[in-house]
Amino acid sequence: MREGIWRYWVQFALVGVAIVWGSTFVVVKDAVTEYPLYLFLALRFAVAVVAFLAIFPKTLLRLSWKAVGAGVFAGLWLCAGYIFQTWGLQGTTASKAAFITGMFVVITPLLEAVLLRHFPAATTWIGVLAAVIGLWLLSGGSAGGWNIGDTSVLMCAFAYAVHMIVLGSVGKRHDVLVLTLVQLATTSVVCAAFALAFEPVGLPSGSVWVALAITGVLGSAAAFAIQTYAQQHIPPARTALILISEPAFGGLFGWLAGEKLEVSGFVGAAFILGGMIIAEVMGARVPADAEDDAAGTPLDAR
Repeated sequence: MREGIWRYWVQFALVGVAIVWGSTFVVVKDAVTEYPLYLFLALRFAVAVVAFLAIFPKTLLRLSWKAVGAGVFAGLWLCAGYIFQTWGLQGTTASKAAFITGMFVVITPLLEAVLLRHFPAATTWIGVLAAVIGLWLLSGGSAGGWNIGDTSVLMCAFAYAVHMIVLGSVGKRHDVLVLTLVQLATTSVVCAAFALAFEPVGLPSGSVWVALAITGVLGSAAAFAIQTYAQQHIPPARTALILISEPAFGGLFGWLAGEKLEVSGFVGAAFILGGMIIAEVMGARVPADAEDDAAGTPLDAR
């Protein structure tokens, strides 16, 4: 009985993670309107590294050259995803960016089929079709509704998909905490190098520091800690189902911030969300008796 109640609390905490991740689209969009893009990302992930080490201080003792190498490789793809996403937020709405980013869930099995010869199940193909239809509707049902910001966010989704494949193949052989720390540090270092090369360096304003705290501490370090713990107690499919709600929360926060979607946009968002659920949950359904023996690697080190 007590274990069952505790699982509800764990799932509630995961919903909180999805809410925080959904809110970051609006937060980041506002922050990079007044602060340089690369510098913001460099500071965000530097904050995430510090917060992560505060939560998992013994991770440094578990470092190895092979794990660092794998983490850097995965981190470069994670970094590319965040750069493309932040670029895109400068040219599209937070609502559209949230749902287009979520396309990585259906892009991943397609890339796995091409790169690893892991061909997806029929339910995954149905999810992909639904998501593609949703993407077309979200863009207004015509090429004119699509802009460069949307394209950049779609590139982000592809980068996230490759990142997931790297974690699911090379990453399986290494400590998940070490991999995450190295990925966060890699993203910070790469973005700092770009910032020093291309942007003026200055101190953030108070509102930008708030954005850094939300995205770095809550959206990266704390969210990952919660997700890691949650996946030791509830099945991966249920974790995925909860975290897939992130785009819906992203759309909600965008709407609260004054963004508007046409009716076709709402329908498209629903198709994308449905496609993600079909591809991620129905396409990878776990046995019912796995409820008491579910553990897995995190779906995404956001």
